[in-house]
Amino acid sequence: MTNLDALAAEEQGREELQKALKVTQRSLVQAKAKTAELVQAVYQAAKAAAITYPPAPQITVPKRAKPGDHWALLHSTDWQLGKKTASYNSDVCERRVLESVDTTLRLTELQRHAHGVSSCALLLGGDMVEGTTIFPGQAWEIDSSLYDQMFRVSSILDRMVRTLLEEFDRVEVYEEYGNHGRLGKYGEQQADDNVDRMAYRVARDRIGQHKRLVWHPSTNWYNRGELGSYRFLLVHGDENRGLGSGSAATITRKVNHWASGVVEPFNDCYMGHWHRTDSYEIANGGHVYITGSPESGNEYARRAIGSTGRPKQRLHFVDPVAGRVVSEHPIWLAL
Repeated sequence: MTNLDALAAEEQGREELQKALKVTQRSLVQAKAKTAELVQAVYQAAKAAAITYPPAPQITVPKRAKPGDHWALLHSTDWQLGKKTASYNSDVCERRVLESVDTTLRLTELQRHAHGVSSCALLLGGDMVEGTTIFPGQAWEIDSSLYDQMFRVSSILDRMVRTLLEEFDRVEVYEEYGNHGRLGKYGEQQADDNVDRMAYRVARDRIGQHKRLVWHPSTNWYNRGELGSYRFLLVHGDENRGLGSGSAATITRKVNHWASGVVEPFNDCYMGHWHRTDSYEIANGGHVYITGSPESGNEYARRAIGSTGRPKQRLHFVDPVAGRVVSEHPIWLAL
């Protein structure tokens, strides 16, 4: 091949690459436009539906003879509302989540015999909705649209927070979003354009401002809270990816990295995602607390993640002066 032939071939190859690049760029613009329109449509629908809510009921102030400084900490995560299995659907989800609140109140009354418990932290760990396009064939395993999932989650959250405000002098809500709430395929849209966050926002706007309620929105892949001297890290749990990502060794290695200064200092880390309840000690003397899901009968979780368990959530009681958990209670939910 002569130099002239080589130059001609190189020029032709360059032109073909430019054509391919233009096609790719057009496709990318179209994809972004579609996802942007989807996000905007969801936000508009959320706003319109929120306006149609009936007037909110009045929240009564709790009356107790013995105030206290201990905190109840309810980790509520992985509802997967909209998931349909042989033993789980949206109605079962709502019943089990509200059961976890009832159990929290009963255990709090028992704890108050030893310590005053006047405050509650509600940790919302993400994957509150099942989604519709997370894995192939998911559309055949749901009982409601993404729109309905979002508003039913927000309605349940409304009931939860109002119930807690009637039983505790102070309630703080911490949010984190999960992978099931994402819009589109992984990486197509900004991570914080998430249906979990939308449901949180609708519930927060619905409840409104209360001097005894503090809401900590999710602004990152983690949320960090402080209850006096007790500092915790809230994550969803999908930060680990790949084979073996749900093993104890892999999870504790990741959390130890975070505790080494990657994020602000914390005592314990709370995560969901793995559909099981477990705890591991980490290098700083704290723990990784993994909380299960209210759902049951998830064959995909058993097959793809290799993890499942009895329907459970998690309740802790925290001493904010000592900066530690004083008692742990897995909340077993009825099948």
